[in-house]
Amino acid sequence: MQGTVNQRTDAGTQRGLRGWLGRQFGRTPMIGWLAGALVAVVLEQQVGDPLSELLGLPKIPVLFGFNVALKKPLLIPSALAFELLIYALPIWLVARVASPVMNRVSGILYRLPRWVSPAVHLAVLYAALHIWADLSAYRGITLRLMLIAVMLTLSLNLINGYMGEFSCSHPGFMALGAYTTSVFTVGLFMNDKLFGPALLPAAAGPWLFPAALLLGGAVAAVGALVVAIPSFRTRGDYLAIISLAFLFIVKSLIENLEFVGGPRGMSKQPNWATLPVVFLWTVACLWTINNFVRSTMGKALNAVRDDELAANAMTVNTRKTKMMGFLFAAFWAGVAGGLFAHVLRYVNPGTFGLQKLAEVLAMVYFGGLNSVYGSIVGAVSISLLGEALRALEILKWIIIPLLLILVMIFRPTGLIAFTEFNVRDVLRPKTGPDGEV
Repeated sequence: MQGTVNQRTDAGTQRGLRGWLGRQFGRTPMIGWLAGALVAVVLEQQVGDPLSELLGLPKIPVLFGFNVALKKPLLIPSALAFELLIYALPIWLVARVASPVMNRVSGILYRLPRWVSPAVHLAVLYAALHIWADLSAYRGITLRLMLIAVMLTLSLNLINGYMGEFSCSHPGFMALGAYTTSVFTVGLFMNDKLFGPALLPAAAGPWLFPAALLLGGAVAAVGALVVAIPSFRTRGDYLAIISLAFLFIVKSLIENLEFVGGPRGMSKQPNWATLPVVFLWTVACLWTINNFVRSTMGKALNAVRDDELAANAMTVNTRKTKMMGFLFAAFWAGVAGGLFAHVLRYVNPGTFGLQKLAEVLAMVYFGGLNSVYGSIVGAVSISLLGEALRALEILKWIIIPLLLILVMIFRPTGLIAFTEFNVRDVLRPKTGPDGEV
């Protein structure tokens, strides 16, 4: 009897907490949260230096205070105060106070042509990210690598989540894209000891860079045929072994090709993978993959995952479905690899080994299978967590695996699994004309 009473009390507490959170935050549309983030980063840009000096911090915390707190625990109260005054409080105030105005703005955008609302939201998001990254070169490269991680996670989730296979070949696709794009840009536009003098003027390079990325994605997609064709007859562990063998083949092949630097790698990639370029390619990847999984082909992928024999009996062309899934995923992994090479401006075969595979798999399974939401959450969480714990050195590789183990025990399919990403639902106003949620 006492246990029943306690259970009812806990349930009532949960409902009360959920209701309070709903009253505080449930009425704010997405444009309101983005506006709050933009206000916060502008505030940091204007008063970050004097505030950090006032709080006794050596400089503005580059990654939400984690690095400061882990290196100098005595500065934890100062770091928390900085993040509270710069980020938490302004975002909450904008979201709470400006909620009615933002709902009216969101309603106006919602009634305009379908592309207007996403474009406005993306513009505000990019403005916030640009200002945040502009305060530190470390933030800039971290943000670009995080966006590339989102692309990789989304593309791998197509195979491991929506198709239900277990592929280990993604770093190989990434390597093909990285080297193909690097050969294109370095060979044509840079004076290099491997390729000789530039063949085209460097000024034309940024305009042809998208073509280089598309070529890198196309080469990765062709390489995916090596994995896709055996997938017609194998599944599970056998396909995982084939895809892992493909990864080793690509890595060994690049190590033995002297015209691309062999094990020494390639350098001198031009600095064309700027934040706006990476952001636009990430948006394009998100848009195309989300449309793909919501299309008839995406539903066919789910049918193959659930029961391939039944899907074949229901006239689903399982071979074509698998082929399209592998080629599409490999293409975006190749594009991500090309951007990755030009963000770091150096690439070598060792980058695309088992550690990169483990990193991408962790992002997919941490965020959630069969979910665009989950891919974004997994990539952002693992990327930021890895950078935030960098100060702990070897302990970082103990904490992150333990966190993954806990997620796999309590949420085997990931944090946000099997959730459809509907852009219109995300961007719509949160209250109607009468003010009701």
